[in-house]
Amino acid sequence: MAFKHLFKVVLNWNSNQIQEDSTKRFYSKSHQIKIEGKPLLNISAAKAFKGDPELYNPEDLLLSSLVSCHMMSYLYVCSQNGIEVLEYSDNAEATLEVSPDGSGRITEVRLKPKVKIANADKIELAIELHTKANQLCFIANSCNFPVLHNASCEIF
Repeated sequence: MAFKHLFKVVLNWNSNQIQEDSTKRFYSKSHQIKIEGKPLLNISAAKAFKGDPELYNPEDLLLSSLVSCHMMSYLYVCSQNGIEVLEYSDNAEATLEVSPDGSGRITEVRLKPKVKIANADKIELAIELHTKANQLCFIANSCNFPVLHNASCEIF
């Protein structure tokens, strides 16, 4: 039986943020996302798209969601396979291609998880389990681009 969960956010923006340069007006991309019971998220476009570089942007958040979801899925499959994970880090990258018409899309994400485990005899399995984690990852399953893994594992 499939279970459904509903997630809600509220976005707030106002036209008081219109900016002008010498040739045209443009809208500020800065806005807030409210999720009940959590601190406000202040978001903008990426700097390349005239956003506030000090704020998170949708591309940052998409990549962060993938990295976080993959790690949680990975920890789950490791616990199922008796692997004791001691440290986990990632230095992930997302490639965004923008078309001449202004449309764009993420074309791939590269996760680069580095894992330290306690089980010397399970290094190969620990690396292989990234594939299973990717198959379980809610966010990766929702993407229309490849999520690639360059994983490494060592003994702590």
